[in-house]
Amino acid sequence: MNVPQTEPVAATAQITVTTPERMRALGRGLAGLLSPGDLVLLSGELGAGKTTLTRGLGEGLDVRGAVTSPTFVIARVHPPLGDGPALVHVDAYRLNGGLDEMEDLDLDVSLPESVVVVEWGDGKVEELSEDRLHVGIERAVGADPAAWSEDDGDGDDVREVTLTGVGARWAGVDLTVLGDLGASGSSGASEG
Repeated sequence: MNVPQTEPVAATAQITVTTPERMRALGRGLAGLLSPGDLVLLSGELGAGKTTLTRGLGEGLDVRGAVTSPTFVIARVHPPLGDGPALVHVDAYRLNGGLDEMEDLDLDVSLPESVVVVEWGDGKVEELSEDRLHVGIERAVGADPAAWSEDDGDGDDVREVTLTGVGARWAGVDLTVLGDLGASGSSGASEG
């Protein structure tokens, strides 16, 4: 996760996540802290759990459609089923040109009324908003990403999730409340 040291970090939390279902639960919990206009940047290796977290966000935001990796379509909009915000799920993995290349996606138009989640967005879309949440997901060194699937998460391959709120929007937001969602019995959360 690349949060420039000059950025005004307003809130942080470190959470240990033990299974894919707990990653989804973390996403559902995080959805309760999000509002229309929020920009969430997800970073982590292939197979770290970015899309799994986003599935939980979709469940928590109560949006339409299955949340799947938008790798080949670049962006997918999930309209709300109720009166909450839409979820715009973007995969910037194949985009190298930063914000200029992403202009065709009209993210700046979607942002005010939606929650925009950008996988692989670090260094590419920060200019969209001074206020954003960086979520870094790291798995154990040498871990096999296939060993931690939606169907078979046994807790042997944990993830460390770092949440960093940047800007005034995140001042006073207690991200540590999400700590218990990652692992039963231990939080690992810290406030910054």
